[in-house]
Amino acid sequence: MRALISVSDKTGIVEFAKELVALGIEIISTGGTYSKLKEAGVPAMEISDLTGFPECLDGRVKTLHPIVHAGLLAMRSKPEHMKQLADLNIETIDIVVVNLYPFKTTILKPDVTREEAVENIDIGGPTMLRSAAKNYQDVAVVVDPRDYETVLNELKESKEVSLETKFYLMQKVFMHTSSYDTMIADYLKKQRNDQELPETLTMTFEKVQDMRYGENPHQKAAFYREIGKKKGSITDAEQLNGKELSFNNINDTNGALELLKEFTEPTVVACKHGNPCGVGSAEDILTAWKKAFEADKVSIYGGIVVVNRTVTLELAEEMKQVFLEVIVAPDYDEEALELLQTKKNVRVLKLQDIEVPQDENAYDLKKVNGGLIIQTIDSKLLVEEEIKVVTDRVPTEKEKQDLLFAWKVVKFVKSNGIALAKDKQSIGIGPGQVNRVWSTRQSIEHAAELIDENATIGAVLASDAFFPFDDCVEAAYQAGITAIIQPGGSIRDEDSIKKCNEYGIAMIFTGMRHFKH
Repeated sequence: MRALISVSDKTGIVEFAKELVALGIEIISTGGTYSKLKEAGVPAMEISDLTGFPECLDGRVKTLHPIVHAGLLAMRSKPEHMKQLADLNIETIDIVVVNLYPFKTTILKPDVTREEAVENIDIGGPTMLRSAAKNYQDVAVVVDPRDYETVLNELKESKEVSLETKFYLMQKVFMHTSSYDTMIADYLKKQRNDQELPETLTMTFEKVQDMRYGENPHQKAAFYREIGKKKGSITDAEQLNGKELSFNNINDTNGALELLKEFTEPTVVACKHGNPCGVGSAEDILTAWKKAFEADKVSIYGGIVVVNRTVTLELAEEMKQVFLEVIVAPDYDEEALELLQTKKNVRVLKLQDIEVPQDENAYDLKKVNGGLIIQTIDSKLLVEEEIKVVTDRVPTEKEKQDLLFAWKVVKFVKSNGIALAKDKQSIGIGPGQVNRVWSTRQSIEHAAELIDENATIGAVLASDAFFPFDDCVEAAYQAGITAIIQPGGSIRDEDSIKKCNEYGIAMIFTGMRHFKH
């Protein structure tokens, strides 16, 4: 038997090669791998000695040779294949151990040039892998060092690698080369600043962890991250305490973080089941926490809390009194972290670049049965030039500040979404009802029940999409709401404007909606 070894990731390769030699397997190798094996005293034949052709073009051409690929692709069960090999004086290659030029490592370097990235696109490696994998019945092809032990155990036990294992290794090869090619295509797309949605879509992600289950215990789940460092995302967070994150934890925390990124002032966002339940902004983070907490003391129980300032001991003492699933902050004072770590189940995450927004060209994906719908993320809040006051009364400066606050919140409330705010505090949130007036009434009832019966007097209202009728304005007036922000664009906008003028309510149209389904 013969094995061809050519690896960029040399983890465990010397030990593996020594075991192969001990089993009587001849080693063929290339470049740096050959040098490493020779230094370790592992007998090996250099690839140019096999092919009779020297490596050339700075190593770009070394394994692209008929002697190599005929040895890989010949089907042992076909007499005509074996006769052709004998006539050409070519021997079979039975094991291939190859992993590819470090393209990912290269493109993640801070100052990498395009030329350097392109030079690290492997050609011979993927070709050998595909040849060997295509002939999996006869060739064991290993792309992952974690599979060395399995291959060795089977060789020792039965002097061959089982067909089942070779089929598994074949699958792994094509997953590996597919991911590799996708990384290259994605890099080139970004280099060209190509913002079009492609005719065919391929994406690649790395597994971060397996999960116990998904949304429900009967569903399988795992957490994957995009290739590359994604500052400000949950994939970049460092976990400092608590159990591993669940599927729902990650989904809800991501939603809370995206809302938090809309704010620059000290802000706390509490989230439950993908919807914000309490949001507060203030001049200091402790006051912001008190606003978010008091907005909904019930729903925050078992929720997610994200903050955009360092957690102080005083804030940690407040948080410790509430059962929280996840806390995320850019940093923690030492005493604050020690206090939070006394609650062994709370997941405490540090996310240094918490304020960094997503790339506006990032994709938002939704799987549907038989397909996928894809869009760029909702990266905008509003276009200042398109904002207009449509009522006789202009909002006061305080109302304007609260309207903008509420507009940020409602952007992340499931449609049909309504958010009420006062003094930069969410006081009532109505998510996901099948009509807008129900969401409006729900938010008003929420404020009266969880804060006080007069909470909505002097408050403002934000709606993620236009009012189809004037019934929401009527409900707002009855609750004492004094200003409204909404996209506008309904054929019955005049009905709502007229009703606002009748009641002295100020209303702003943004010209931009924020459906979130």
